[in-house]
Amino acid sequence: MMKKNFLVTTVVAGLLALSAQGVLAQNVAIVNGKAVPKTRLDSLAQQVARSGRPVTPEMEGQLREEVIAREVFMQEAEKQGLSASEDFKAQMELARQTILIRELFAEYQKKNPIVDAELKAEYDKFATANGGKEYKARHILVEKEADAKAIVASLKKGGKFEDIAKKQSKDPGSGAKGGDLDWANPASYVPEFSAALTKLNKGQMTETPVKTQFGYHIIRVDDTRDAKLPSFDEVKPQISQQMQQQKLSAFQDELRKKAKVE
Repeated sequence: MMKKNFLVTTVVAGLLALSAQGVLAQNVAIVNGKAVPKTRLDSLAQQVARSGRPVTPEMEGQLREEVIAREVFMQEAEKQGLSASEDFKAQMELARQTILIRELFAEYQKKNPIVDAELKAEYDKFATANGGKEYKARHILVEKEADAKAIVASLKKGGKFEDIAKKQSKDPGSGAKGGDLDWANPASYVPEFSAALTKLNKGQMTETPVKTQFGYHIIRVDDTRDAKLPSFDEVKPQISQQMQQQKLSAFQDELRKKAKVE
């Protein structure tokens, strides 16, 4: 009889041990008698992974300690009745909105991916707008037309463009560099400047000051070259990100227009 009771006790103890192992497998820990589910650890690990950091075994240990610490602190906050405060409820509502909105936008992007054909079409538009020639130019910017004409006359008499630009140009960026604008596509300038620039050959200067919204310019072309554009594969990630943001912005605008706001 004693032997039978011993066997029953051993079996029950074994079952209890297995049951405890199963509970621990589902939970990270038991804090003050309350189970901390493993799903919390998984969610935190996913957040870390989304940020681009690898979840190493060492990191998993740190995350486990973080989840346990949060449970300890949360229990104390609830013990003090902080979860019943109006400030806490307001912050929880803002957090709920933030998470829901983030999920809404993520779901929209998941259902409306940018396909390669769209990316290539956008790249072709970029290539058309930025192709052709690039110009390495200099300019001198002044406020008055009379001053610009006087500079042109001085340059024709042998004045050095770079020196005059450093002394008289009102463009703070290029003036200190002798008027140097570096290599650029004409489309990057205002229309009046671009039109005058593209009429010049290498070594030529505008003999008539060019008026723009900034003042009067004397422009000189130092060199020209065929535009060097990055390949489609090089800029594909940037184009994709830009187009995703554009689509998301359009979706947001559509929702706001459809909403009845009183």
